[in-house]
Amino acid sequence: MPEYILPCCVLPSNPYGRPFRKLDGRFDRDRRQGKGGGRGGGGGPFRGGERGGGGGKNQSGWYKVTVCIITVTPGSQRNHFVIYKEIIFCFLYVWQIPHGRKYDKKWLLPALQNICSVPYHPIQYHVDHNRVHFYVDDSSVASALHKCSHKITDTDGYKVCWCNNIDRFLCHQCMAKRFDASQQALDLNNIRTDPDLVSQNIEVILNRKTNMEAVIKIIEENIPELTSLNLSNNRIHKLDELAELVTKVPNLKTLNLSQNELKSDRELDKVKGLKLVELWLTRNPLCDVFKDQASYISAVRQRFPRLLRLDGHDLPPPIGFDVETPTTIPPCKGSCFGSDEIKAHILRFLQQYYSIYDSGDRQPLLDAYHDGASLSITTPYSTQNPSSEYLSLSKLRLSGFETSPHHTRLNVVAFLNELPKTQHDIASFTIDVNTYTNTLLSFTVSGVFKEVVVDGKSRESTMAFSRVFITVPAGNSGLCIVNDQLFIRMATTEEIRRAFVAPAPTPSSSPVPTLTAQQQEMLTAFSQKSGMNLEWSQKCLQDNEWDFSRAAQIFTQLKAEGKIPDVAFIK
Repeated sequence: MPEYILPCCVLPSNPYGRPFRKLDGRFDRDRRQGKGGGRGGGGGPFRGGERGGGGGKNQSGWYKVTVCIITVTPGSQRNHFVIYKEIIFCFLYVWQIPHGRKYDKKWLLPALQNICSVPYHPIQYHVDHNRVHFYVDDSSVASALHKCSHKITDTDGYKVCWCNNIDRFLCHQCMAKRFDASQQALDLNNIRTDPDLVSQNIEVILNRKTNMEAVIKIIEENIPELTSLNLSNNRIHKLDELAELVTKVPNLKTLNLSQNELKSDRELDKVKGLKLVELWLTRNPLCDVFKDQASYISAVRQRFPRLLRLDGHDLPPPIGFDVETPTTIPPCKGSCFGSDEIKAHILRFLQQYYSIYDSGDRQPLLDAYHDGASLSITTPYSTQNPSSEYLSLSKLRLSGFETSPHHTRLNVVAFLNELPKTQHDIASFTIDVNTYTNTLLSFTVSGVFKEVVVDGKSRESTMAFSRVFITVPAGNSGLCIVNDQLFIRMATTEEIRRAFVAPAPTPSSSPVPTLTAQQQEMLTAFSQKSGMNLEWSQKCLQDNEWDFSRAAQIFTQLKAEGKIPDVAFIK
């Protein structure tokens, strides 16, 4: 029966009195059953591994993790936890440099060494997102590096700052000491002068972005149910980082920002999503901006309409409704043409354009473009659908693909011929006229389409597009494209659900010959009265079993609801 080793880090005891959110409670219980500290033994990387009973980190800088042994029974679908073993690992000091990605390693490491009083060798230097990470395994090096933060100036004039895991652990412990579990309240008043932090030469200055982000991260991971937060007397001059409290600490009701350096009430806009009932702002410069107390209260209550106490004083009950207005996205409206004449021109043009675009040969589109036409195509980078040839265009851009528009009619159509074959859902089209004059017509077309491979089968992915055509008049009441801007993205779930519900009929000017003479007569009359082309008129009559009155009633109802696509009226 095979065994697998699953390591899982065990942090020091959680001072907030609750299991770590990212670790199962069982691991936390096993940690609490450790007995005594590990004894030194041997010189290998698992010093004291055979005799250490598990009491956390010892004086030599080694750190304990729990290793879970999993037994997998052949043919079984379930894993069984058999035993937990504790091993002593070397404690590495983790250093993190926010925004360090922009610095060249050959510049950064020598710059650090020049100001660090102790020689050191960075272990596993790597970049994660925008941050640089590396490790050191000596406490004296860690202490020396800690004193060097904010002492290097980069080429842009900014101070390079960094932090390590020891800082965060001690900050974690300090915050735990200031947390009142019975009230779900955290008091961080003047935290930079906290004796526990000062004694370790650690600065927690909350007007620094990295410090405030670290504090909010600790709150999010340990006490997201927090209802009261005191940030007074911390020299805070902006609230950008506090905006995350809106989603990460949704139950926050009391916020104390007094004795800080907030200069404008506009800073409150960044946290106005909080449902505060009590707020403190005294001894901030913004309090002196208002001409009287009434205007001050009014400005604050505009951001926090549920507020009942301000700066320790009761406010009159807010006037409003307790029932929150649900946040819903307004439904998408239908096409907007401006006039029936413009509508006829555009629908005729689109029917002709996409019948060629979705065919096997796009060369006839030369007639649709002006000699000096230009085309630009935009696709977001996506790893969700790597099979899409359209979305893979963004990868070409990332590797140096030319992003400027394609100019002249020949280059535009040549590029369109290189794009994958498509099948557009004409019934999904929404058209909006942007500008219309006697010499220019600009309109936007939005809808969905699928790629079509060589054998004629559609790919599973459905994509959405938005296309802006800028056209000028052409012969025979036609349109000629001078600028074509195409944006392509993955379709939403709702767009996919509604796409290609029924195959889009091809407009035709003659009835289907298999109809009886009576049906052909009825079809012609229905097309004249409804304004729809013969194909859509026939579909409506067939769906209603050739009952003219019922078909007319259904048509009137669907047209009033805007559910009949514009393509149905192309003749």
